[in-house]
Amino acid sequence: MAILRASTAIESDSARWGVEPVRELVEEAMSRFDAARTDADAWLAPRLHATLRMTRAEAANPGLWNFLALAVAPDYVLWRHLPLGGSPDGDARTVTGVRFVGPHYSQAFARLWWAAEMFRDGPDYTSAEIACGNQDMINTALRLSTIDHKPTALALVRVLEDLSRQGASRLGDRVNALCTAVNVAGSTLMYEVIAPDDAPDHFGLSDWIEEVESAPAVPWDRLPEGPADGTARRSSCEALTQMFERFAAEAPLRDRARSKAAQD
Repeated sequence: MAILRASTAIESDSARWGVEPVRELVEEAMSRFDAARTDADAWLAPRLHATLRMTRAEAANPGLWNFLALAVAPDYVLWRHLPLGGSPDGDARTVTGVRFVGPHYSQAFARLWWAAEMFRDGPDYTSAEIACGNQDMINTALRLSTIDHKPTALALVRVLEDLSRQGASRLGDRVNALCTAVNVAGSTLMYEVIAPDDAPDHFGLSDWIEEVESAPAVPWDRLPEGPADGTARRSSCEALTQMFERFAAEAPLRDRARSKAAQD
């Protein structure tokens, strides 16, 4: 009740601000993925994005995500992010506060919406589903400003998909090393120049948002369709994929033996 009293109502009666569809999604996610909770991210991210039809400016408001986590679905936040197993020192298990009110790359719902937004290719959420299926990709790449460039984001997913298909060892470490290399190279290389892309179609996004009033609920057993606001240039994605493949092959992996020694 204290949270509700402290909240500010949205001055719109649009269907896109209803909480019932979000509740239905999180309840289905908790039911489907209780045995493997991290797997819920890949299923929920595109469906949350297609349900909460917003512009990036609207999604930048942390109050929206805080309300979802604190008032609408705190049970989901605990279900998804509460550590499994007992605490080594016997203390009660807790969920860190940033899952409720943290930055967009950590907050339980914002991270999913923004991952779907950054990794989708126009109306196609396939690449977002792949990205969210790897915790190292979603946790690391969302922190990088370079994924604002759509071909960069899609090229990262292509390399991740290739590494997974090849059965690469230490996949998480490879993804982290790749993201670090891409970010460092981005400080000296202008990906927008190497791999130009078209500006998004804002009218396509606006039409998609307005259609929410008559749109059916998102499907549960197939990917929904996102806004038809333009897809990334294929040639640019190919160019960056080849570059990032070299980064992945050459980037040094974390020395876990040294890290463990330092912790000890």
